[in-house]
Amino acid sequence: MDSDRLISETPVILGIETSCDETAAAVVQGWRKILGNVVVSQEIHAEWGGVVPELASREHLKLTLPSIRQAMSTAGVAWKDLDGIAVTRGPGLIGALLVGLSVAKALSLGTGLPLIGVNHLEGHLFSLLLEDPEWSPPYLVLIASGGHTEIHMVEDLGVYRRLGSTVDDAAGEAFDKIGVLLGLDYPAGSHLDSLAESAESGALRFPVAQVDGPGHNFSFSGLKTAVMTHWRGIPEDERASQRGSVAQGFQRAAVQALVEGMEAALDETGAPRFGVTGGVASNRELRRQLTELARRRGVDVAFPSPRLCTDNAAMIAAAGAFHLTNGQRDGLDMDADSSLRLPSQSFTASIEDTPGGKA
Repeated sequence: MDSDRLISETPVILGIETSCDETAAAVVQGWRKILGNVVVSQEIHAEWGGVVPELASREHLKLTLPSIRQAMSTAGVAWKDLDGIAVTRGPGLIGALLVGLSVAKALSLGTGLPLIGVNHLEGHLFSLLLEDPEWSPPYLVLIASGGHTEIHMVEDLGVYRRLGSTVDDAAGEAFDKIGVLLGLDYPAGSHLDSLAESAESGALRFPVAQVDGPGHNFSFSGLKTAVMTHWRGIPEDERASQRGSVAQGFQRAAVQALVEGMEAALDETGAPRFGVTGGVASNRELRRQLTELARRRGVDVAFPSPRLCTDNAAMIAAAGAFHLTNGQRDGLDMDADSSLRLPSQSFTASIEDTPGGKA
């Protein structure tokens, strides 16, 4: 595949993203230039301490069309200016996905614009291209969000190799659940980051799981359980004074797992650059440690701005632009897939060659 030739193509794409609890719409030119980008976070889930799927779907019903209008207005485009409509078809919450997919199908039918179904995870891989004109394959990507923790090698645009993923909880899910446990507002990841930053450096340590088997995989359920057990063992009248140290200890262990996974992937691939996407990519300690890792290894590292770390439609539109340029057109019979996987070359490393130990 000739990436230089493809990058010269610049279709204008409307992107729609409704995979979880952000309602998002964007207009992107090619996969390098954002013309308009709208992300509406659904605050309704805060009182429940997590995403309620039925509520998410209902909010998407109310917010999707207004978000599209705002994105197109910001971009200064009309329907006649668009070349296609890209929409997340998975993975995600099935009801939420169906809202975005239904809207995209209706708009495609009404306007005659091509419809392109996009894998949400592939969108995260494309988010790194939207702010840095020099960024290009090959590169490693750590996707760390509330629903996913995976490492992919981007050999070329559209050619991916999955090197590892979580075997249980996603990193962002663990951040949110521990944050809520400590009494922080949901979504709790950024609040936990601030709490850990403000605490005095302490010696509290929690386990970092090492996962047996091929691939550079992660596990966060044991860490989450260890923190919960420790917290419940603290007398209630002492918890306020220990919140910071517990947050810091948890964050230290979670970040260490992610950094070790990326270092192992760099060892395997010899990649000249790597990026981090997803909501956890905004974590300051993770950014510091991965920046230091890049410095030690003499490679480039990139972190999208916060607006592109969270779920957003700009990355969906960018991936859609790429696939439209390469001839993809999806029909109105395209369905949502809540467990959609990103097509990947198979991982062939033997267990004997894989770093790791017992969890």
